This record gives sequence, structure tokens and C-alpha cells, in this order.
Amino acid sequence: MSEQPPTANGQTSFDPQAAFAALRHEFGEHGGVNMSIEASTTFTVLQAGTMPEIFRGQRGPEQGGCFLYGRHFNPTVYVLGRQIAALEGAQAGYAAASGLGAISATLLQVCNTGDHVVAGNTIYGGTFALLREYLPLKAGITTTFVPAHDLASVEAAITPRTRAIYVETVSNPTLRVADIPALARIAKARGVSLIVDNTFTPMIISPIQMGADIVCHSLTKFMNGASDIIGGAVVGTADFISSMMDLHTGSLMLLGPTMDPRIAFEVSMRLPHLGLRMTEHSRRAAAFASRLNDLGLSVGYPGLTEHPDHALLKRLANDGFGLGGLLTIDLGTQARAERLMETLQNEQHFGYMAVSLGYFDTLMSCSAASTSSEMGAADLAAAGISPGLVRMSLGITGTLEQRWDQMEAALRKNGLI
Repeated sequence: MSEQPPTANGQTSFDPQAAFAALRHEFGEHGGVNMSIEASTTFTVLQAGTMPEIFRGQRGPEQGGCFLYGRHFNPTVYVLGRQIAALEGAQAGYAAASGLGAISATLLQVCNTGDHVVAGNTIYGGTFALLREYLPLKAGITTTFVPAHDLASVEAAITPRTRAIYVETVSNPTLRVADIPALARIAKARGVSLIVDNTFTPMIISPIQMGADIVCHSLTKFMNGASDIIGGAVVGTADFISSMMDLHTGSLMLLGPTMDPRIAFEVSMRLPHLGLRMTEHSRRAAAFASRLNDLGLSVGYPGLTEHPDHALLKRLANDGFGLGGLLTIDLGTQARAERLMETLQNEQHFGYMAVSLGYFDTLMSCSAASTSSEMGAADLAAAGISPGLVRMSLGITGTLEQRWDQMEAALRKNGLI
């Protein structure tokens, strides 16, 4: 799928729901309105000569509808990949067993031993550990971490061995917004790939349409929406996805982060109402952020006009889905953060102290002591992650006013208002 033309204010005219609806409908094996689950691990051919052609890459799902083995391509997982690619406006995609499986396979496909990555300094802790510790130790791939919103620092960090710029659309957990079009221009001018983790903003932002080369997702989060399934996905050009499935050098094929077809079916069933869910998550987060801000708390939410990236997010966001379902409250110390979360969970039944996000109920965690704990004290300070920063993924159960009453009561009990 080609890049969409920008509107007068620089925003793309991409409509992810329309792109998803336009995807050719996949009927079930017997004409069912839902696609079938293909549970076979291996696939037959009618002529013996077809199998060598598959191994040589001359046949495949797009070349004669041929499948080989479940770790290579599975029909159900393949359809899910096409659906996510349509939502992102990409040519092709494929799903993996986890978000980190998709991210690590992508980085290893783009980079070789001795290569270099420029990455945002505020990213998910698991990805940070992968780039800071694991890849240098195991593969000789190094990373320079810089603030993704500082374009001059990003460009200055690029070396002759740089193969990728890696950022999150909205940083975890500080909620700074990456200027995808500007980063794409830098990447293109310097001959490197722009890889974007879009887990926080499916439907809301479409990085491929703004020039990103590759987009990764943790399907565990908003895409799935029920905190019951682990999964990931990567989308990009058809050539790139094909390279990841190559029998000789493909990272998805050879490292084996294979998604089970039953899981692919479950995720696929949640995608048609993703837009509705994202809209409501965003509505709740925007209302809470505004009210918390009015009470004088230190709130981070890019939908607030006071946020440094508010204008950028408004320019990048697709129409109709709001500006994101996460917010942060900085309470200064870990002790204050923990007391508030305990009150919210154990007394008010507002949500859960748990990692992850995108669940239909609110999830909250103290990031420095949990999902960003792989970062050292200096890295946390450089990223702006204080010990008392609470990340909240606003749920969509109950009414907004019911949930606000619970929040207000917890704040009052803890002397915060």
C-alpha cells in the first residue's frame, strides 16, 4: 500500500477502518462468516515438484497459495498478518508469538554483527534490555540511546554502521510523541530503516503512512484487548516480510517465534471492534487527565494542551479515535505511588496493580520499579522517569463518572487533593 497524500495541515488522510474493511473477506472453510482455524503443522502438495519450489522461495501463500510448515507460514496466522497490515496501511505483515519476539526478529533482520542502532532513550524496559545488553553481548549489535523527540540528537547519533532508528510512537512510560514524518526524512536521507513500535496507538497513528519502514506491535495490549493472549506482529513492505520468512536467513522462520493459529484466530476476532475500543479508551483518558490536571496533580497526557507534544499528536493522529488511552501521574516517590495504587485497587476497586496495558479494566503500575526496572538510575533520570511515576491504562468498564468517583475518593484519602 502506498503512502497517502498529506492534508493541508500535514496530517495523512489514511482511514485504518476503511482499509481494514476493504481487505478481501476471508471466508471459513465451509463458507462460515469467520475464517477457519488451520491447525495443521505441515501441508501437502499435489505434485512432488511443488515442494522443491517452495523451499527455493518460488512458491508460497502469494505464489500459488502454497504452504509448507507451521513455523514458516500458517494460513490463519497469515490472514491475521494481512489484517494488521491493512490497519497500518502496509503492504504485508505477519504475527509472532509475542511483541518482543516480533521486535527482536525485526532488529536481527535489519542488523548484522557490528551494526548499530539509534534508539529512543525512553522505551519499554524489555526492548531497552534487548538493545543495551543482549544484542551487544550475543550479536555485536550496539545502540546509542537519545531522546526521540530531539531530532538533532537522533541525526547526530547516526554512524556509518547505523542500520536502524528505533522509536515508540508514544514513549513508554513518559508519553512523549515521536515526530514520525521528521524521523522518516532523517532515516531516508541517511539510508537507514525507521522502525516504530506502535503498540500504544493502533488506529490513532499510522507510522507507515508517514514514512516509517517497519512497524511492530505487541498484540497482547490494545489490539487484543482482554489481557488473555500473548502475541506480536510486524508489518512493512512485502519484500521485507518475505525476507523474514526466508528459509535460509529469515529471523521469523529460523528463530521460531511462531504464533499458534488458535491464538491468531482469537486476536482476529477482536480487531473489528478495535476502533470502538480505542475511541472509548481515549475518551476516558482525556477526561481523567483533564480533571486530574485541574486538581493540580502532575499529569502526563499528550491530549492535554499543556503537553509539549500536544500539537504534534493532533497533527499526526487519524480522525475519530482520540489521543490515546494512557496517562501518567507523578507522585514524586515510590511510597506515595504505591499507597495510591493500593487504595485504588483494594478499597475502591478502580483497577488493578499490574503491568501491561490495553485491558478493558484499568491497569496501573509504578514504572521505575516495574516495566522500566531494566534501566539503571542514570538511564531513568535521563528518560524523565521518576520513582513515583504511575502509568495508568484507562479501562472502559463501568461508567466514567463511577470510575471518577473512585479516583477522587482515593486521592482524598491519600491527601493528594
